[in-house]
Amino acid sequence: MEFSYLEYLVLATINMLQEHFDVVVIYLPMLVIFELPLMFIVFSGITFWYRRTKLSEPLTITPSVSCIITCYGEGDGIKQTILTLCEQIYPGTIEIIPVIDGAKQNADTYQAAKDCISLVKTYHNRTINIVPKWQRGGRVSTLNAGLYAAKGEIIINADGDTSFDNNMVYEIIKEFEDPNVPAVGGSLRVRNIKKSFVTHMQALEYMISMQAGKTGLAEWNLINNISGAFGAFRRQFLQQIGGWDTHTAEDLDLTMRIKQYMSRHPNILIPFATKAIGHTDAPETWGELFQQRMRWDGDLLFLYLRKHPYAFSPNLLGFKTFIFTLVYGVLQNILIPLLVIFFYIWLLTTYGFYLFASMMIVQFFVYLILSLLHFLFFLFAISERPKEDIKVLYWLMFFPFPIYTLITRGFSAFAILNEVFRRGHEESNMAPWWVIKKGNKF
Repeated sequence: MEFSYLEYLVLATINMLQEHFDVVVIYLPMLVIFELPLMFIVFSGITFWYRRTKLSEPLTITPSVSCIITCYGEGDGIKQTILTLCEQIYPGTIEIIPVIDGAKQNADTYQAAKDCISLVKTYHNRTINIVPKWQRGGRVSTLNAGLYAAKGEIIINADGDTSFDNNMVYEIIKEFEDPNVPAVGGSLRVRNIKKSFVTHMQALEYMISMQAGKTGLAEWNLINNISGAFGAFRRQFLQQIGGWDTHTAEDLDLTMRIKQYMSRHPNILIPFATKAIGHTDAPETWGELFQQRMRWDGDLLFLYLRKHPYAFSPNLLGFKTFIFTLVYGVLQNILIPLLVIFFYIWLLTTYGFYLFASMMIVQFFVYLILSLLHFLFFLFAISERPKEDIKVLYWLMFFPFPIYTLITRGFSAFAILNEVFRRGHEESNMAPWWVIKKGNKF
């Protein structure tokens, strides 16, 4: 009986789509123009990366490293971050710089950092330099304060709630053996994966879209962003371009400014250190996730179209980076979420529930197959914890469109409209309102 019902559902869906093939024709270009070329770039890049890393040589340089930890309200949580930096297998010197933003209000975080002074002294080649910022100035001022205090040749920025595998610095520094590399993206995983359904979905998103996706893109020198929670830079280069800038989404802003050198200096590379693993806490509820995506996705429109519109030129980015940023930075991340939501509203109001449901079923299976392919590439080519990661395979059935992905697309569309009509980036919690208001208005 169950098989007969399933068979009926499949046949009804096929018949419905055949009757309204014009709707399918409207949808297909989204898949063919955006999804399939991106899959080819990512999968081919992962293949190149896998073959290249099999021939990897031991580390040949040991520059001094400064790790800037942005701290605001983590309390004792920063102790784990500091401990994992002390325990790095990297033989060179590591300077740990916890910068406490609003140290007066965050006295517990400041005290937790001071409690680590005696701990750090027990480790060879590890030092700690605590920088208390008594007046809260936000994330950008915290990073720049750390940059001003840093002495290392390589700067690594990390959030106060991020911990690391003990080979992280070693793997990051390997990328800097190439003198054409000014910056490196670090690989992030979700630390609190077991907390909720939402954290399971984000764990998959980090594996598929971030760890696997950035690995593939970096092989083509097309990495989209160096995460603000975990990235690395040559200190001299970072100081030369003025450090981090105000407003919000300082990580994408900095990445955009670096890419503007690519046409004039075509040898510049921005790699992704796939094996340098950081672990961070993801939002645990739908409300927390909504707030995060409001910031992430609204900032995309602000940075691409308001703050850096002049950057969209082959004369600055180079032709390859220009095309990729235009298609997969602007069109896919800003235009497509709006089109998807409007498409389904139009579909439901024009053709009714049955065609709407039929398209949802088709999209579910299409994106389930694509997500499975991405996950398998990640699992067998990239994952350093395959026995642990395969346990989340069950959750993959909830990840594709139209379950988790449709909800987050809705968040994206709302965030973009909020930025268009209300300049949502000015409401960011990454800095006090008076700091953002004093920045240039774009």
